[in-house]
Amino acid sequence: MSALNWGKAGTKDSPWLLKTPPGTSEYTMYRDESAEPAELVCTVGKTVLKYQLRLVEDLAAMLKEHGDWMELGSADEQKPAKEGTVEAWARAESNPVKGWYGLKKGYRGRVGMYLPPLLEELGLAEVEHNPRNNRMRAL
Repeated sequence: MSALNWGKAGTKDSPWLLKTPPGTSEYTMYRDESAEPAELVCTVGKTVLKYQLRLVEDLAAMLKEHGDWMELGSADEQKPAKEGTVEAWARAESNPVKGWYGLKKGYRGRVGMYLPPLLEELGLAEVEHNPRNNRMRAL
């Protein structure tokens, strides 16, 4: 069980309604703590992406340690992630899970697009909302 105070939102019956950093698309997220491992379920239109729930706390901790703004660098799983970005970290062998946080083959990327607004909603990070090349940092 997480030490994070999730509040009442973020369940399947009451998901978070979020917008991508540029504000161009809406999507929902909720946590499924009954899954093994616990999951963060992200629904964008009809597409469902799943990430390990621990990603929220791991990303917040990494940003705090990083200590400055970090580019998001969102990319699909099939495309390489720009070095030094949130997306690259979420795939790196050096992160706490030793690789991908994404759980659904073919849809493991896009951490840099969908996780930053959640961390912002939870009060864990500040996110830029420009049309392109957004960054985030720990609060």
